[in-house]
Amino acid sequence: MDRQQLRQQVLEELQHIAPELEPDTLRSDRRLRDEVDLDSMDWLRFLGALHRRLGVNIPEADYHRLDSLDALIAYLEQRLAPSSP
Repeated sequence: MDRQQLRQQVLEELQHIAPELEPDTLRSDRRLRDEVDLDSMDWLRFLGALHRRLGVNIPEADYHRLDSLDALIAYLEQRLAPSSP
């Protein structure tokens, strides 16, 4: 999956949690929870949805690394990349 496809899947899950979201207005370098106005429960639901959709486990210790859409996508790309033998 390329970066654009991954971004699209992330945005689709985000829109399930925040249907009022207009993806075209989202600034990908800003704090995601503030941009979309997600409370802590919505944030956890969103991360759970990404886990189910992409099969990526996101440990709580990594939540601080996922502050922007760009950071989240980079994190997911890294986790989805095939491991070197």
